[in-house]
Parts: sequence; structure tokens; C-alpha cells
Amino acid sequence: MATKTIFFTLILSFISLVSCQTSQLVNKTTPKTGMFKVAILYPNGEDKTFDMDYYEKKHMPMVAGFIGKNLKFYEIDKGIAGRTPNDKVPFLAIGYFYIGDIAEYNQAIAQNRDAVVSDFKIIPIFSQLYR
Repeated sequence: MATKTIFFTLILSFISLVSCQTSQLVNKTTPKTGMFKVAILYPNGEDKTFDMDYYEKKHMPMVAGFIGKNLKFYEIDKGIAGRTPNDKVPFLAIGYFYIGDIAEYNQAIAQNRDAVVSDFKIIPIFSQLYR
């Protein structure tokens, strides 16, 4: 009887191990070849505040809507620390837009520049384009 129990336990264990599937994390936001990354940096400074909640939930989705189908995805980095423990955070936030066509991006932003600038009080120090 004990032999049968061990045998069935081994069979059940084997079946359960064989039927297990590993779930691989697939990052849908991985830049692809030919895609451009636009970075918008918001510098820190004396008496500057940054409404990250508004930036995440209102501003970035609004700008993403202006960019339209050219936008593949966007990301936001929140500044949390400086280079050393005593340094202030250099940037309050950095927004990234991953796009396929630079000219189309520039046109979309130019057409909606006033809405983009007036929506957020902190003006970014610069935008940088990466490929």
C-alpha cells in the first residue's frame, strides 16, 4: 500500500511539474529599431515645486493625445536623489516620448505649443532627442 501511495505521489508530482508553465515578463514598452526617444527635463531649483500627480494623470496624456499615432509610448522618471547624499535632486522629473517620425512630432507639438506650455507651470530646461 505504501508503495502505491509513493508511486501515485510521484506520478502526480511529475504531472504537476510538467504542466507548469513559466510566465515570462514581456516588456511592451521596449524601444524598437528606428524609434526616437524625446526627453523633456524639468530642472530643480530654489522654491520650485512639481505636481507629479497632475503631470502623470493630466499633462502627459494631453500631450500624448496631441502626438497621436506617431507616439509609441511614453514614460516618466521622478527625481528622487542627487549624485551624492548631500546633493539636491537635479531634475524634478523627466518625461520621455517614444516616437516614429521626428517631423510629425515637431509638427504636432508646434501646433499645440501654447496648450502644452500653458498647461504646466514649470518650463523644461530643454528637450533632447535620442536614437
